[in-house]
Amino acid sequence: MAWTSKVLRVDLTKGTCKSEPLNMEWAQQYLGQRGLATKYFISEVDPKVDPLSPENKLIMVTGPLTGTMASTGGRYSVVTKGALTGAIACSNSGGYFGAELKFAGWDMIIFEGKSPKPVYLSIENDKVELKDAAGLWGKTVWQTEEIIKKSHQDPQLRVSSIGRAGENGVMYAGIINDLHRAAGRSGVGTVMGSKNLKAVAVRGTLGVGNIKDPRAFMVATMAAKKVLADNAVTGQGLPAYGTQVLMNVINEMGALPTRNHRDVSFEDGRKISAEAMAEKRPTDGKSHLVTNAACFGCTIACGRISKIDETHFSVVNKPEYWGASGGLEYEAAWALGAANGVGDLEALQYANLLCNEDGMDPISFGATVGAAMELYDLGILTKEQIGMEAPFGSAKALCELAEMTVKGEGFGKELGLGSARLCEKYGRPDLSMSVKKQEFPAYDSRGIQGMGLTYATSNRGACHLRSYTVASEVLGIPFKTDPLVTEGKAGLVKAFQDATSVFDSAGVCVFTTFAWSLADLQPQLDAACEGDWTMEKLAEVGERIYNMERLFNNAAGFTAKDDDLPPRLKTEPAKTGPAKGLVNGIDLMRPEYYQLRGWDEQGVPSQETLSRLGL
Repeated sequence: MAWTSKVLRVDLTKGTCKSEPLNMEWAQQYLGQRGLATKYFISEVDPKVDPLSPENKLIMVTGPLTGTMASTGGRYSVVTKGALTGAIACSNSGGYFGAELKFAGWDMIIFEGKSPKPVYLSIENDKVELKDAAGLWGKTVWQTEEIIKKSHQDPQLRVSSIGRAGENGVMYAGIINDLHRAAGRSGVGTVMGSKNLKAVAVRGTLGVGNIKDPRAFMVATMAAKKVLADNAVTGQGLPAYGTQVLMNVINEMGALPTRNHRDVSFEDGRKISAEAMAEKRPTDGKSHLVTNAACFGCTIACGRISKIDETHFSVVNKPEYWGASGGLEYEAAWALGAANGVGDLEALQYANLLCNEDGMDPISFGATVGAAMELYDLGILTKEQIGMEAPFGSAKALCELAEMTVKGEGFGKELGLGSARLCEKYGRPDLSMSVKKQEFPAYDSRGIQGMGLTYATSNRGACHLRSYTVASEVLGIPFKTDPLVTEGKAGLVKAFQDATSVFDSAGVCVFTTFAWSLADLQPQLDAACEGDWTMEKLAEVGERIYNMERLFNNAAGFTAKDDDLPPRLKTEPAKTGPAKGLVNGIDLMRPEYYQLRGWDEQGVPSQETLSRLGL
């Protein structure tokens, strides 16, 4: 039946680990991963809880297709109340950790309380114990993984851990597995650090052998893999260029947020693009990109493995960064680059390596640096306060600020607050390009209107992965819509949000949706999972999940006022490109969106909507 039907409950305060049966009634209603863990979370945690208090819980969870032969079936999620946002947080990661957790026989781990001392959780199938992590505290993610594998004498252990950013309370710290895959957004690593939980190490040898109809599942997964292979994006573009394939595309259409969203295109965009990563450097004749890489079970292989220029100022005396490691993806390259006006590819990779090494979200970090650079440009922050000159375009400042932030030193402590708290502290809250205190990803919503509504109504704060209307507005998937108009975007956003809820809950990667629709996922779920998984049921599950998250946020104190964009995007028109003269029309789209959702004017789901969805 695809689920292991087992939950591991870890009470960090008491130091106990107990097995309990998975609530299969909930599994039928919420599927798994994002949906099912959120159901557990909201059933057990007060929405008003302080994210960094012991009363907050943190859940690591797999989906029913995690660990199976379904393409991209290696995903796991971390669900909690986000440290950065105070909203429901669900951060999704690839790599191999999720599949290993499933192989060990667990659907989900629920962490509650706070350990009196640093610990890590060791899992070997049914053998589970909390171990002392005093010697790991203060170590980076990379060091932690190496030490744990050596102490267990098992190089095949899969480790998910926090670095110094999570320990030091950087509000957007992530949880890193397999050295450079991340549950990266909303401060889930900050919550983990607040619990004195350093890492989870898993070794599973049980496999996944409980598929409902193995023959039908094999037929369905093979058909779905062919769809991915035959698609231009998932079969060609992403393997060759990764998500960085978008850098030049988005820049040329005038929707690449630049210098803290002052501009919509970056003059040095090509220097930090996928094409630049593949070119030979003049310094050593080698290309930045070494190879592509895949997560567990993935037939797309969009990951980047890169090697930094050893002569670059950032690493010339730091040979520990000379090896091939996780490379830039589009969001990180944008946030560390265009958002700050920095066109130095090697500097971006160095900052990216630090984010991987110490567990920090490069989107929120880079966007916060962009806000700080604007505060500096306006004379609100000085060289003395920051500790250096920090103008837009300074690669040196970017690298030094990354070092300071992961270590929690100097002005790095203030950058670790995130842009919303930083800008509020210095009297310019309008300069934080965020929703619900979470920084925007790499799409300017004046040039891609649907993304404005996507950001504003995302339950976890500004996010592109909850409703990637770029697929339709830019790439024409599943059909082309005009990125410069607001008409029809409310329905488009709702449809994307509901469908993405299902993909996130199934245990597969959202990148499959460049080629797959729910009609490609449905036969895989129906063959794998106990019960009758029709298209109608999946559509309802997606809508149920989104409304459930909304209810938690409403109870936590979020209102319709939080479904909005910064003034800049509503009042300062794009200066160049196809969107020249346009602002985002969020105020036109939001009322229609609420109506389609079955919410009242305050953004609260109606009783009729709740009854229909069984909430």
